[in-house]
Amino acid sequence: MGEEWLLGVPVATPHRGRNVGSCNEDARLSPLAKTRREASAKSRGTPYLLLVFSFVACLTAQSQKLPGKIGASAVWQIPQDFMVSSHAACDSSSSDYAKCMITQMAKAGAPPDAVTFTRALYKESHGEFGVMTGFQDEGPVAFAWITYPLRANTNYGLLLLNGKPPIINVEDLKLLDTKTMRQSFQFQDLRRQFPNVDVWPGDRDGKIWPNSQAGPNGGIQFTVGYPLIDGCHACRHAGSAIFNWNFDAQGKFLGTTFQGMIDPSLK
Repeated sequence: MGEEWLLGVPVATPHRGRNVGSCNEDARLSPLAKTRREASAKSRGTPYLLLVFSFVACLTAQSQKLPGKIGASAVWQIPQDFMVSSHAACDSSSSDYAKCMITQMAKAGAPPDAVTFTRALYKESHGEFGVMTGFQDEGPVAFAWITYPLRANTNYGLLLLNGKPPIINVEDLKLLDTKTMRQSFQFQDLRRQFPNVDVWPGDRDGKIWPNSQAGPNGGIQFTVGYPLIDGCHACRHAGSAIFNWNFDAQGKFLGTTFQGMIDPSLK
């Protein structure tokens, strides 16, 4: 068995070697060749029903392939009256509030791909309601703006899509190379002035896309800034920390690298 990724979770896939009834093998055979194979199987004592079952299983598997790459068809601009109507429908609901909001998306005219993506994001983020409101393809990896209308502070977030894994939250601080940042002379000097300073999720505007550039060996890098704040969301800002998100040529995530800091007066 091999492994593929579906929404950040490894999924077992059949070994791609030769076997009786292989879907790939069936696809390459002509009708005459299939007839000869069936006759040969009968002569060897291979049950004919096993071959029929194998062929039907192949058709079923091919009709249930994993969904393709996420694209711009999942973008939906939230109507102005959506939150009002959704609150009216979901405030009295005894079910999960975010799930109720997803149901309201379809009723409000959201494209099927947008509803499917929001449902997948709900599972990936452990219950958060978010809508894709922007999409930009960068080759093996794409960017997506996500609007989180139920959040109290930051209503926009960034995701990296279609790589390996297929959904990466740019605001997941655990993925940042903060060890190198904290060991840098820049950060140590800053901490003398701001004792509780640390990196925080970005306060995005949902409009300005991060920069991208070619990486080593045909890969790609995305440069993303994060605020440095002295202890709490409303506390003093002490500048920005810059990190590169690194992917190889096939879109596999290779980790992040700390690039430096920007003084708040230079922003």
